[in-house]
Amino acid sequence: MMRAVPRCGDRALGWARRRGFTLLELLIVVSLMAVVAGTLSLAVRDPQATALEREAERLAALLESARVESRASGVGVRWVPTEQGFRFVGLPDGLALPTHWLHEGLRAEVYGAGGLTLGPDPLIGAQRVTLFLEDRRLTVATDGLQAFAIVP
Repeated sequence: MMRAVPRCGDRALGWARRRGFTLLELLIVVSLMAVVAGTLSLAVRDPQATALEREAERLAALLESARVESRASGVGVRWVPTEQGFRFVGLPDGLALPTHWLHEGLRAEVYGAGGLTLGPDPLIGAQRVTLFLEDRRLTVATDGLQAFAIVP
């Protein structure tokens, strides 16, 4: 009985296949690395951007609180930025809202005026304030009907 003798080229080709990776295996590894890199880039946020976003959310909530209080009491209320932070002018004495930023170095600029008018009228007109922290900025605005919110 004759035995099939492997040829030299077949043996080398079979050995190379067992030693290397298939294209499918390489594609799976590359796609997993891309998913991990994308997740890490989202998880590691810039602390300045995070601080600015928190301050903007806080300011929007404070402005809405003062707006509701102004409408409930029938007294005109204004929000005015200061060098140390900000202040609410016209609020009743019993209501004490914060007057400072949580993050040092933050400043605010009201578009087109020295402050925001928060009431007592239900329609207050479109207003916006831009917060600056180092080289970043974020705007909080209302169209006069809807609540103050962060705008792109």
